[in-house]
Amino acid sequence: MSVKAEAGTLILRVVLGIIFFVHGLVKFQGGIGNTVGWFDSIGIPGGIAYIVAIIELVGGIALIVGFGTKIVSALLALLMIGATLKVKLAVGFLGNGQMAGYELDLALLAIALYLAINGSKKYSLGQLIGKNQH
Repeated sequence: MSVKAEAGTLILRVVLGIIFFVHGLVKFQGGIGNTVGWFDSIGIPGGIAYIVAIIELVGGIALIVGFGTKIVSALLALLMIGATLKVKLAVGFLGNGQMAGYELDLALLAIALYLAINGSKKYSLGQLIGKNQH
């Protein structure tokens, strides 16, 4: 991968990491019970809220530092697919005035898929650890 391409991938990785870290953090700060209740109300077992919040929080940190980028990004892509199909698709691309549409979810899905396919080695903990093993 060229230096320019890797720099762009680094930006995508860090920004995606920050976005998901904040989303996971908010779920816990706002009281994970609220998220559990909301999941239950839309027909998703409430316990899944813990899994989603942990993937977002820990996965966000992992992306920021560049550890497990491909796996974490694949998990985040699955979350975005689930969120889009279960919640956002019904309100449309731009939303319905009460809830945002799936345009942001689609962008986050595209970034996550790109990183799941290509990874991101620049300034990554995974690359640093890998170099020390050779």
